[in-house]
Amino acid sequence: MTRERLGWIVVALAAAALIAWVASNTYWTSVKVPLPPKGEAATNPFYIREKFAQALGARTHWARDLRLPPTSGVVYISMLDWDLLPQRRKRFEQWVESGGRLVIDSTLITSTDALETWMGVGHQSRVEPKKKPKLDPEDICLPYDEDGTKDSYLVCEMVSNIAIVPHRKLEWGLRDQESNLEGARVRVGRGSVTLLTGAPFTGRSLLSGENGRLFVATTQLRRGDVIYFFSESDQASLLELAVRFGWPVLCLIGVALALAIWRGSIRFGPLAPPTETARRSLAEQIRGTGQFTMRIGSAGALHAATARALNEAATRYINAYEVLSGADRMQALATATGYEASELAAALHYSGSGRSEHLRADLELLEAARRRILLKHMRRKHGN
Repeated sequence: MTRERLGWIVVALAAAALIAWVASNTYWTSVKVPLPPKGEAATNPFYIREKFAQALGARTHWARDLRLPPTSGVVYISMLDWDLLPQRRKRFEQWVESGGRLVIDSTLITSTDALETWMGVGHQSRVEPKKKPKLDPEDICLPYDEDGTKDSYLVCEMVSNIAIVPHRKLEWGLRDQESNLEGARVRVGRGSVTLLTGAPFTGRSLLSGENGRLFVATTQLRRGDVIYFFSESDQASLLELAVRFGWPVLCLIGVALALAIWRGSIRFGPLAPPTETARRSLAEQIRGTGQFTMRIGSAGALHAATARALNEAATRYINAYEVLSGADRMQALATATGYEASELAAALHYSGSGRSEHLRADLELLEAARRRILLKHMRRKHGN
């Protein structure tokens, strides 16, 4: 047998031994796991307590608006800051003193000195048992005795590290096996306040042990009672309240903000397509200037400028034009331009009267004559 085969046999034996040990020391079983809450049970922290009280004939209400019930009813407070709003605290105190029944669990038992002073109770560290049970605190179910009676309760999840110290006569008390007072009821005015150092009614723990019977004793619940539950742990945020009650204002603010952004934003193009920017020709510019001059009554100046331009061109390109007499000048212009001398003479001598059509014809004739003189000179210059 080779060394390699021997090694494989040793590995196989070790694997078989491991499998045999796991098979002999493990077993398969089914464990029921509670499903997570759904619907209202997932959002209402008092859902089970409400259903339990309703099954006993009471009417319940989760008072998220912190509205108090009639003074014949019950108020259960959990996770609420007693001193946050002095006016609210005063309303609670007046309600209890008028005959209401107030129940407070461990979430408020040490929250404020003002509450303990008003109720007439204090607290101290609880006496721990010499032999502590080796159990998960969430699974602890221990016996508790009721003061003045032979009644006892098997209460689960009543986990606390303090004990109640009463400063006035108790109407009801609940003690553990070390005589720590972990539940107490005192009279305040015509009403009462009941305290618990733990929170044994949270979630499914209400259905454990005898917590349900303790709930009835704590709240003094009777058929037909009204019980209100108060908590600040699941209060709506400021944004949720603004949307719930002020959505019209938020909509108007949103529309105004959108319009402001739209008005001040950079546009991708002009508001209207650009018009064609066609350039005017020189002739159109000259005609436009002439029409404007005639419209404002400066026809004489326009005629004088045209006649002067013709005379300047004739002086430059017609020999001895300046020394010629009037008739000779007209004849020289007629020879150079090809127009009749009488027409040129009539056009040059503007008296300031006459219709605008005649003036326009005279100006056209004088300008055409000037251009012919210039054109004839240019041809002569280039040898044509």
